[in-house]
Amino acid sequence: MLFANAPTPHCFFLLHQFGPALACAMQNLPVVGALHCPDVSRYVLFYGSKLVATAFRTARLFLALTILFAIPSQAQTTLAAKLRATRTSPLDLELAGDLANLPANSTRYLTREDLLSLPQTNLTATTDTNFTTPTKITGIALQELTLQLAAAPNSDLTIAICGDQYRANFPDAYINAHHPVLVLKINGQPPSGWPKDSEGHHADMGPYLISQPDFVPSFKILANPEEPQNPWGVIRLEFRDESTVFRPIAPPGPQAQDQQVQTGYRVAQQNCFRCHNMGNEGGQKAGHPWLVLSAWATAQPNYLAAYVHNPKQKNPNAQMPSFPEYDDATLRALIAYFQTFTTPREKP
Repeated sequence: MLFANAPTPHCFFLLHQFGPALACAMQNLPVVGALHCPDVSRYVLFYGSKLVATAFRTARLFLALTILFAIPSQAQTTLAAKLRATRTSPLDLELAGDLANLPANSTRYLTREDLLSLPQTNLTATTDTNFTTPTKITGIALQELTLQLAAAPNSDLTIAICGDQYRANFPDAYINAHHPVLVLKINGQPPSGWPKDSEGHHADMGPYLISQPDFVPSFKILANPEEPQNPWGVIRLEFRDESTVFRPIAPPGPQAQDQQVQTGYRVAQQNCFRCHNMGNEGGQKAGHPWLVLSAWATAQPNYLAAYVHNPKQKNPNAQMPSFPEYDDATLRALIAYFQTFTTPREKP
């Protein structure tokens, strides 16, 4: 008999009690196939009619197999079974949105110990801007968390929400292309031993961050390659429907399908939506909602372009990073896009 996982104590007991009978029943029998029993995560060799005549001729052997199949493997306990209704520690990871087998907009928690009990991925981050040198990280593939916790097919977007209300959006296409990891340890250390943020705020990067160790852009928007999503200070994951989340920032009005507007939309969706919100959707770190950006784009387009290039030049207290790599075409596309929210619409 073969097991997918290491034998549990129950297995050792059964082998000790019934081993001779099992060995006798299976001795010299030809293997003709393999039968997978998914409910108990066991793999049992399936024999031909000779097994039926030999293996089950004693009630003792039949009882052994029955008991063995009835015992679930602790290693295969689903992550959903670990979800808790209340927070027990500041290190708990909050989960919300479309959770499997729960009402919509439910909130649950996983402790750090729950997460550490899962199979871990060990990688070296070489392109993550959170780190100044190649750094060893340990964590869980975001794809695994999504597969186990999200309510398919309603959830095709995972949102990482940080303590400062920054939001990083991970559509399924991004997850499949870049394999982001929810980081639990950095250089073997828990959050208390992590380096401070690389942006110079001397802020803690825990309790969680998300990293793509070897990010390679998969597309370009004009001259701008796809940007990595590396949020730190992550406290909450939401599993959402992508079309619902991005619908509020879809360009409205008669110019909505203009190519320049659509290009600006893609740039804003990937970048601006992390810190700026439209209603309840999007990040709220910046404190400047979508319609404020739209008003700037309409009334002061040159100011908005200069602000994007170098925010601190316009406001010494600005926390927004600069984007000097955005060329004129990118800035024009962004301005055209944001203007659609304040430009008078044609009457029906």
